[in-house]
Amino acid sequence: MRNERHQRIMDLLHQHESLTTTELAQVLHVSRETIRRDLRLLQEHGRLLRLHGRAKSLNRETLDNGDPFSIRAKSHFSSKSLIAKQAVTWISEGMIIALDASSTCWYLAKQLPDINITVFTNSIRICHELSKRKNIQLISLGGVLHRKYACYISSSLIAQLKNLEIDLFIFSCDGIDVNGDLWDSNIDNAAYKEILIKRALQSILLIDKSKTNRKSEIKIENHGNITDIISND
Repeated sequence: MRNERHQRIMDLLHQHESLTTTELAQVLHVSRETIRRDLRLLQEHGRLLRLHGRAKSLNRETLDNGDPFSIRAKSHFSSKSLIAKQAVTWISEGMIIALDASSTCWYLAKQLPDINITVFTNSIRICHELSKRKNIQLISLGGVLHRKYACYISSSLIAQLKNLEIDLFIFSCDGIDVNGDLWDSNIDNAAYKEILIKRALQSILLIDKSKTNRKSEIKIENHGNITDIISND
């Protein structure tokens, strides 16, 4: 019975791409708690992506299944702000830090004091926020604008980092599974993180509890170099 329901869930998601827990429960005539358990199991097996009260079919062709920045910025914002506040304590005068284009790092940028540091980022939202700080030297990745994620994509990332000694890379991701592997929903974002994790002296992962025990589309390599994880879990 459960296996048949799991297959029905996958069929529905292939048809509609995304459905809420409530919608699935109504169609399948089961409780929302039953659907949550089903979705948790299906996600652990890499068959779908759970996103804040709904499930989403994985698009194997585009390798791009994440929510737009505008949606992520409003999701779990209290937790992200508290996580970002803890991350700020890692940053001190004179450091060169790198930030990814996650909404959690955007919350961190909003809390950064105006001190003498250098920030390298691919996020247009973070660039806009830090342009207000006169003591922060801001270096943008530049390149092609990816509007969905409010970030730049550039093939010259390695060349740009050649003369930068990154003291600390702070980033988030779409999920961390039961084995401790990190996952992202977009291949370009994953590549950016892989390179920075490898190049930085230290790397800090910021992740709220909604992303634990969760897989996405792209596994992030080099995650063994992470120094610490800051979470509300």
